Amino acid sequence: MTSQSLEDPPPRCYNRGMNPVAPHSELHNFLQRNMSAYLGLLHQMIVMNSFTLNPTGVNSLGRLTADLFAPLGFEAEFVPSPDFRYGHHLMLTRMVGSKAVGSAPVIGLISHLDTVFPAAEEQANDFKFRIEGDRIYGPGSVDIKGGTVMIFMVLDGLRRFYPDVFEGVTWRILLNAAEEVLAPDFGALARQRLAGARAALVFEGGDVEDGRYQLVTARKGMARYHIKVEGRGAHAGAYHKKGANAIVQLADVIRRVADFTDHDRDLTFNVGTVMGGTVMNRVAHQAAASVEMRAYDQGVFEEGVAEMLALNDFCSVRSLDDGYPCRVEVDLEGRWAPWPPNPATMSLFDVWVAAADELGLSGVAPQQRGGLSDGNWLWDTLPTIDGLGPEGKNAHSSERSADGSKDQEYALASSFVPKAVLNIAAIVRLAGEA
Repeated sequence: MTSQSLEDPPPRCYNRGMNPVAPHSELHNFLQRNMSAYLGLLHQMIVMNSFTLNPTGVNSLGRLTADLFAPLGFEAEFVPSPDFRYGHHLMLTRMVGSKAVGSAPVIGLISHLDTVFPAAEEQANDFKFRIEGDRIYGPGSVDIKGGTVMIFMVLDGLRRFYPDVFEGVTWRILLNAAEEVLAPDFGALARQRLAGARAALVFEGGDVEDGRYQLVTARKGMARYHIKVEGRGAHAGAYHKKGANAIVQLADVIRRVADFTDHDRDLTFNVGTVMGGTVMNRVAHQAAASVEMRAYDQGVFEEGVAEMLALNDFCSVRSLDDGYPCRVEVDLEGRWAPWPPNPATMSLFDVWVAAADELGLSGVAPQQRGGLSDGNWLWDTLPTIDGLGPEGKNAHSSERSADGSKDQEYALASSFVPKAVLNIAAIVRLAGEA
């Protein structure tokens, strides 16, 4: 299935120079008539396992995606990750007039190739592409293969109804091979490729509440820590007093970490993994834990980092025999700065507000999310907005139960066309700005 199988456009076309009342009903009808083809593209993507640590699958999806966008005039470049565990990032570019034009606006469209589901998990939970009513189930249906299809729909609509906009913009589609693990090399690559761009548009799934589209204008930052505790081993029966139990010390550390959470300031800490000791008849000589911290505000974020690192001086467990202390070591393994509310993002948000008004929609609303996206890498260098993908639920979930208390990830089929029309109307406005 390629774009060549899509229906020919209606006879009327409009461009930004004419500044017309856009043919939204014709655009909507065109996209709706082609939904089976667009869902065919999504089907092809979902059946490919692209778990982050399956570089073969990620690369296969990358080649498929490059082939799907080729008929729209995009040239593909595959950029290897410096980490052998991950696949290749995909850069798709369509230059104005098939060559660089300095005055042409550049717009970045951001998605990613990887999902969080190993093939064995998909098989164990019978998690595969299927359509049940309005729900399209499958790995990545909303996070984020549905977003990649949304990009295709937007460009297809622009090409057919707004050819001057489609031809007058240098389009750069950037697809991360390891977004789910927040690989920093993609962030550096995206900042380089989109330097001077008019906007970065991120196509993670978008929520709808009370009939209003929720567009992501801020996201929490994140820091990850590894806590290592060194105690002193001893026979648990004969020499218990000589031991300094690393697990007990780690338990005290974990209690302190949990108390750092301050929901009033949107600062959260999560102890994700714990391990320690070797056998039951030995006072544990070592223990370790992993911790994730998130915050919206940069100042609060830095306070959280300082609190965690201060635990390097914390000791509450000593040997009863000679006072030998347990030693705590906190390693800051990585940090991803918050994406706070900011004027550049809100200027993009206003474009979508105007487009929604033009379409007679109930409106759009700004949304702050606790999860990170590739927008966290870009917001401070160029206007960035997120949540432009289809509506859906249960991202990162492969489980389901008979009573409905657990359900798998899905996208809503009915959300694709209206969201694509909104995105097209906004991008036409964005491309026409001085």
